[in-house]
Amino acid sequence: MDARQESSATAEANGSIHPDTSLGAVRLNVGDLQRMSSFYERAVGLPVIESTADTVRLGVDGKASVELVGRPDAPIRPPRTTGLFHLAVLVPSRIELARAIHRVVDADWSFTGASDHLVSEAMYLDDPEGNGIEIYRDRPREGWRRSPDGDLAMATLPLDVDSVIGELGGSPDPAPVAAPATHIGHVHLQVSDIDEAEAFYSRILGFDVTVRGYPGALFVSAGGYHHHLGLNTWAGRGAPPPPAGARGLDWFEIVLPDDSELDLIESRLESGDVKATRHAGGLLVTDPSENRIFLGPVSSAR
Repeated sequence: MDARQESSATAEANGSIHPDTSLGAVRLNVGDLQRMSSFYERAVGLPVIESTADTVRLGVDGKASVELVGRPDAPIRPPRTTGLFHLAVLVPSRIELARAIHRVVDADWSFTGASDHLVSEAMYLDDPEGNGIEIYRDRPREGWRRSPDGDLAMATLPLDVDSVIGELGGSPDPAPVAAPATHIGHVHLQVSDIDEAEAFYSRILGFDVTVRGYPGALFVSAGGYHHHLGLNTWAGRGAPPPPAGARGLDWFEIVLPDDSELDLIESRLESGDVKATRHAGGLLVTDPSENRIFLGPVSSAR
């Protein structure tokens, strides 16, 4: 590589990821495929798109949000390890959040929390194998504020759940299937080191840091969104990865707008000495905490 090419590669590596970047499916290794598939279909409202003997893909609009891989012999993920903190299902409106609450209750499942994050309103629960789930709706972007230090203003405040449910006007209207446009809005990961995570997700992949204010956590995004990725060390700094093939996160998808953006990301990874493997029209890569990622253009989103 000559000096001009090296300078170009450095500039690309330091640039922001394409603003149209989004998230695709979250792929989970599960012990009981039938039970987990039924849960995501009934409680979360994601219909089955495709099913084989060992894999079920669920989502709306024909696009997978959750992919379950049945591995009955997979070890259980130990506590205080890196991996998935939660996957976050974004619904398109406040009334759809109300309907989502009814779906969970009608499935005889319980929530673990409810929060007003200023930019969004969110409900939290765990699936039958302990994977965290957030179901949320965004407030209009024009109402998002910034703190004096320049971070996007986010907080964890009590959510007025009664007000959300009141959107239904007294009619339960459970709507067994999630509304069109429901998709994975963000993924929150447990990592072993925030600085290493920032170096990888921000300086190499190009996500912009949006919030540093939470102790032990960092939030990054593309295109000015509040966050596509949450990264925390709440399992402990230096937390080890779970055993290979353990239940829980197998990988999550980062969806790029086209092949040229995939080539750019591949160049950034090479410049950062990060190994990537070509797979199914995209790239498989592992972050410094051994969380796996599939990066691919829209055409390869599975």
